[in-house]
Amino acid sequence: MLGNAREAVNMVRGRSRNDLETDRMLNLALVRLMEVIGEAAARVPADFQAGYNQVPWRDIADLRNRLIHGYDAINFDILWTIIQDDLPPLIRHLEAIVSEKT
Repeated sequence: MLGNAREAVNMVRGRSRNDLETDRMLNLALVRLMEVIGEAAARVPADFQAGYNQVPWRDIADLRNRLIHGYDAINFDILWTIIQDDLPPLIRHLEAIVSEKT
């Protein structure tokens, strides 16, 4: 999760929302990274998730499901906002978890 979240944030650095419409490779890459983050979140055991409720595990997994099953109706404004606003705090939470566990 952490590596993919970092990659998504780095990928949009210096880019604009419009780039999601005009750069097909960026579009596909970001959608895929978010799918993988969601799949990873869904695989985290419930007892582990319960110990870290600052991470919105269910929301992350739900996003993955929406991307996978609603691939033809992705709202790229929402995706852009998630990457810009929600991933940086998620990265900080995941970094804290990783440092605690190592």
